[in-house]
Amino acid sequence: MVQTEVDRVLKETEARMKAAVEAVKSEFSTIRTGRAHPHLVDGIKVDYYGTKTPLKQLANISTPEPRLIVIQPWDKNSMEPIEKAILTSDVGITPTNDGKVIRLSMPQLTSERRQELAKVIHKMAEEGKVSIRGSRHHANDEAAKLEKDKAMTEDDKFLTKDKVQKLTDEYVGKIDELLKEKETEIKG
Repeated sequence: MVQTEVDRVLKETEARMKAAVEAVKSEFSTIRTGRAHPHLVDGIKVDYYGTKTPLKQLANISTPEPRLIVIQPWDKNSMEPIEKAILTSDVGITPTNDGKVIRLSMPQLTSERRQELAKVIHKMAEEGKVSIRGSRHHANDEAAKLEKDKAMTEDDKFLTKDKVQKLTDEYVGKIDELLKEKETEIKG
């Protein structure tokens, strides 16, 4: 029974840490780095016949070149609402329309903008690490409570804390790897 408590605490803690890494990965995907990526338009909702519809349900979105997003609507009547939605979104790129497809050309990043983006991604990464450390704290508190309630021995409590610290180091390392990749992407 005691071993199952250790395993349960570790399993729950690892699930929370994985979620923190996924959240950072998701936030990083919304950062414009000068490279075209379909994720940049994922959050755009188009007013399509009175219904707010996700852009990816109305069109094929591709990146044929490193700095170009091409949006090809399945219904030509949705061209104007899609353009309007892009203009009112926070993407910050003016679309061009040739009657068949909408193109979004990614502007070259300035060095100032690269520095701003670097600060933003560092902040996102730090928030992820704080979340992971919070999970560690929660697990250690739970282990101490289980020991106090005699559901876990003192040795198991220390074993749990040791394993939780190893998980913490592993997942903080994963966030550091994501950060390094994103910094490289921003630097171009």
